[in-house]
Amino acid sequence: MTKAQLLTPLRIERAAVERGLRDPVHVSGRGPDGVAPVTDVPTVLAGVAGGLDPTVRPADVVVADRLHADGGEVLLNSAQPLAAALRRAGLRVHVGTLESADHVVTGGERSALARKGGLAVDTESAYLARQLDPARLAVVRAVVDTADYPLLHTGTLRRGVAALRTLRRAAPVLQQWLDACGPRTVIRAEPQSFCAGVERAIEIVERALQRHGAPVYVRRQIVHNTHVVADLEARGAVFVQELDEVPEGALAVLAAHGVAPSVRMQARERHLQVIDATCPLVAKVHQEVRRFSGAGRTVFLIGHADHEEVVGTRGEAPDRVEVIGSVEEAESVEVLDPEHVSYVMQTTLSVEEADEIAAVLRGRFPALQAPRRDDICYATSNRQHAIREVAVDTDLVLVLGSANSSNSMRLVEVARAAGTRAHLIEDASDLRLEWLTGVRRVGVSAGASAPPALVDQLITALSAFGEITQTRHGSVTETVQFTLPREVV
Repeated sequence: MTKAQLLTPLRIERAAVERGLRDPVHVSGRGPDGVAPVTDVPTVLAGVAGGLDPTVRPADVVVADRLHADGGEVLLNSAQPLAAALRRAGLRVHVGTLESADHVVTGGERSALARKGGLAVDTESAYLARQLDPARLAVVRAVVDTADYPLLHTGTLRRGVAALRTLRRAAPVLQQWLDACGPRTVIRAEPQSFCAGVERAIEIVERALQRHGAPVYVRRQIVHNTHVVADLEARGAVFVQELDEVPEGALAVLAAHGVAPSVRMQARERHLQVIDATCPLVAKVHQEVRRFSGAGRTVFLIGHADHEEVVGTRGEAPDRVEVIGSVEEAESVEVLDPEHVSYVMQTTLSVEEADEIAAVLRGRFPALQAPRRDDICYATSNRQHAIREVAVDTDLVLVLGSANSSNSMRLVEVARAAGTRAHLIEDASDLRLEWLTGVRRVGVSAGASAPPALVDQLITALSAFGEITQTRHGSVTETVQFTLPREVV
């Protein structure tokens, strides 16, 4: 396969970018008759354009996610990671529609294209895309003129120089893109993404909105994922930190991570209509703490002290719960009555980490009583097992999830423990070009709170760098379902 290529329509644009590149730059020619030297390789098209949208200023960068010309539309897979890389380089970047016309657009025609939603206009990109594979095409344009600063204006030369400087600044990023290109295999570690508890919690908020209308107040993030929260906010959910932010008598949903009894008491004092979205597996751990502490036992809660699930669980019996977050803490903890001790676990821990801490506690406290059933969530265990097996057979692992998602962070840790580079990303825009250089096998997973659509979007973005062979690894099929609370049935 021929290496990826970079094209500019004009020689002056080539001169702007080539000093920042190791690879050669090809000139396609100006206008709709331009020619790509190779048509079946990943391609970056860089050049200048005219701004359409009023937010686009001279010397800004437009990264196209779609191209329009003559009523036709071409979708590009490359926009999110490329735009993010250019922003990290300090450039002002816009992502959206790039219009192409077979002539210089001015006046009323420019305004009409702006009303259609175009960010900028050029005379080549959409026409060249007809020769190329749009799934592997990236388009970067530096803006020279805008509606306020038209092409035929005394400041055009100065703005043109500024746009060419922008292209020069973009050149190292474009080289990173070229270096990242190549065919690769993407292995999906399965199961991945939503678990039954997350699906239940989201459905509770959705049904509450359908039944009661907006606003529906939710204490803390319903699940730890920014995309889920943003989607529900757009539908009318209002997320608050504490219940004192909720108007008296209003409807409030408690998030999937569980809460301390003091929170429920506050809800009663404020006469709130409460719908409890606590995951049933988290509720089981709460019940265990009540049972153990009610029998006069000290309860070791293995988990991370600042995680919402642990805060809520400890709240069941704060005077009798000792949070143990590491082997070192397990080795040093002391209790008044070593003969009456028990342990429970945060449901989203690394299985190995939790077992190691529990083993230390069992060694130090022979009378230690365990939960009747494992506390680590089935979904956490399944995803960790799958990513461990995938990691040993890949060069890079990407885990979709938010930074405050414990189960997502544990997936990264498990992959790294297997000796593989691994990164947590919110979505495809977090994909770093340098991670992909020389990488031919990529493992992909998603935390139990990450929407499955994010995985598909990531793989689509990876396809912009070259041909993708997609496989799946994992033999576990999850069939767990949890009933909804009566308030939304």
